[in-house]
Amino acid sequence: MAMVVELSEQSCNFFQGSWVYDESYPLYDSSSCPFVEPEFDCQKYGRPDKLYLKYRWQPSGCDLPRFNGQDFLLKWRGKKIMKDTLSTLRFEDYGVTIMYYRTTYLVDIVSEKIGRVLKLDSIEGGSAWLGADLLIFNSWHWWTHKGSSQPWDYVQEGDQIYKDMDRLIAFSKGLATWGRWVDTNINSATTKVFFQGISPTHYQGQDWGGSSSKSCYKETQPVSGSTYPAGSLPQQAIVRSVLSNISKPVYLLDITLLSQLRKDAHPSAYSGEHAGNDCSHWCVAGLPDTWNMILYAALS
Repeated sequence: MAMVVELSEQSCNFFQGSWVYDESYPLYDSSSCPFVEPEFDCQKYGRPDKLYLKYRWQPSGCDLPRFNGQDFLLKWRGKKIMKDTLSTLRFEDYGVTIMYYRTTYLVDIVSEKIGRVLKLDSIEGGSAWLGADLLIFNSWHWWTHKGSSQPWDYVQEGDQIYKDMDRLIAFSKGLATWGRWVDTNINSATTKVFFQGISPTHYQGQDWGGSSSKSCYKETQPVSGSTYPAGSLPQQAIVRSVLSNISKPVYLLDITLLSQLRKDAHPSAYSGEHAGNDCSHWCVAGLPDTWNMILYAALS
């Protein structure tokens, strides 16, 4: 069964709402945070405006609680939390370990004689996730990469090897493999599993009612209201379909719509490591903090 996050206020959907100006934002100064990676540190790398930092997500029927780090650590004392980029933070006073394991496709990429093979039905790397008390997965961003940024040369399903495959079809097959892994390996009594929804891009201005020549560059305000002109993404349907076929509870953090509304929240030209116009990653401080607040609310 697939479950959108069940929160204590059952009448409230944290994923439906709008962005409102809030003078108290941002809640922290990114320059004082040693964990912000260069490609997300927009203020450090010259972004001239700060209005994008002043918006708070307001759900339609309730308020989103602010993240309380100490409360979070107390509730997860002695636990291991794993996300999807390789790194480890240990809060020894609380016995909390947060591990980031980078596996961009969830399924395996294996070096063979013919080259690097993306194996849509193999997930041996999943052994690294065992033993965690909380698992937070996401995927899709890398499935669209081609050329020199594509980390594989061939795609394999069963005994069939392909030079390429429709990326939505490949994503669906790979995610289904992950779903079977969850059913086989997760003990729901001891491990909570979350899947973070699709993080959108803003390269096409017509998606939000702008001109076709526009991108996220020099955008300084969110899309107003609570709907996105371009509508939902086909990847969202794939995620929901795969989750609906998993027998173990997997909680969907459905952050796509609230992120679609933030055309202003990308690094664009102000990234420390990405040349050109980056309209796929997000500034920190910024939108990802809201994702974390929703996760915090879901775990409270």
